[in-house]
Amino acid sequence: MSQNSVGGDVFFVLLGAILVFAMHGGFAFLEVGTVRQKNQVNALVKILVDFAISTVVYFFFGYAIAYGTTFFVSAAALSGGAEGFAPQGLSLVKFFFLTTFAAAIPAIISGGIAERMKFIPQCMATVALVGVAYPFFEGIVWNGNFGFQAWLEASFGAPFRDFAGSVVVHALGGWIALAAVLLLGARRGRYDRSGRPVGIPPSSLPWLALGSWMLCVGWFGFNVMTAGSLEAASGLVAINSLMAMVGGILAALVVGRNDPGFVHNGALAGLVAVCAGSDIMHPIGALVVGGIAGALFVRGFEICQNKLKIDDVLGVWPLHGLCGAWGGIAAGIFGTEALGGLGGVSLISQIIGTVSGAAYAALAGFVVYGVLKSAVGLRLSPEEEHMGADLAIHKISANPESDLLR
Repeated sequence: MSQNSVGGDVFFVLLGAILVFAMHGGFAFLEVGTVRQKNQVNALVKILVDFAISTVVYFFFGYAIAYGTTFFVSAAALSGGAEGFAPQGLSLVKFFFLTTFAAAIPAIISGGIAERMKFIPQCMATVALVGVAYPFFEGIVWNGNFGFQAWLEASFGAPFRDFAGSVVVHALGGWIALAAVLLLGARRGRYDRSGRPVGIPPSSLPWLALGSWMLCVGWFGFNVMTAGSLEAASGLVAINSLMAMVGGILAALVVGRNDPGFVHNGALAGLVAVCAGSDIMHPIGALVVGGIAGALFVRGFEICQNKLKIDDVLGVWPLHGLCGAWGGIAAGIFGTEALGGLGGVSLISQIIGTVSGAAYAALAGFVVYGVLKSAVGLRLSPEEEHMGADLAIHKISANPESDLLR
């Protein structure tokens, strides 16, 4: 029975890792549908290459920083023959699962810096972010490193709760992206001489919608399989994820005045926000949290683009940065027993943890991208940007056969 239990956990976590890995295809197609056609190939290549780089640096450096475990032992030891490694390679599939979370950081950032970022500097940023910056904060929250969680629990009655990464993953990625976008500057032609925004329509709403659907489906692995075992799995997490998702869709539909881009991103906004408290909220609370997140994304995107003149192409700061921060705080509101939740959460701890995560991420973003800007530069040349990243970087377009007929 013990072997069967471990085997079931291995399959459970592996399935979660596969679902979250599939979400990276969702990131790719969401970007493909949003950017102009001349940058579609670059979007696809960036997400895949960033995942590969993330896996390597997280394996050799990041996982050790977060959890103090290295893989420099024999395969027999890795499979459960040594202390610190669970039987049947359970620890290895947990690494795979957590790797898909870590790789979400550059995938999130990719949407904000699209259409004008050099390729090699972004790869270099991925090394620094996934190898050091992300696992440092991940270890603080999810492994209790440096006593931050113990201090919050002793001071305010509960540690910072972020069950599936509203702050650890999404807010971190979103606030790093904000720093990168500010250092990078707006796309050429995005604003006229007087500073008024010039509309750049998405290239393909069907591709955008496919990306959203892939992310929504994979998100149930992202949230539910965070439990780490069959015994700890909870249907409450699943229903809360569902309710937050539909809440985000409906709010974005209304506030966004039927705009299809807002509707499909509204689903993601709800899912981002519910991650932190999906294991303790009541489903009605999750619906409200998702609805607020959907509205927050729409208004945040409009303010970001039109008033602040921040050319965040996919709106990753309002989607992941703002909605992720809302999710961290919302867990301290709707997770309480007074609002039908399971309790065991402190609003003060949630606020401190959320603000700390956002501030740390913004600082890390300015440091990493600031150093790269000074050392090697971030932007494509005006000629390359006009040509498009596909031809400028990869020497091929999204429809090469059509190019031959011109």
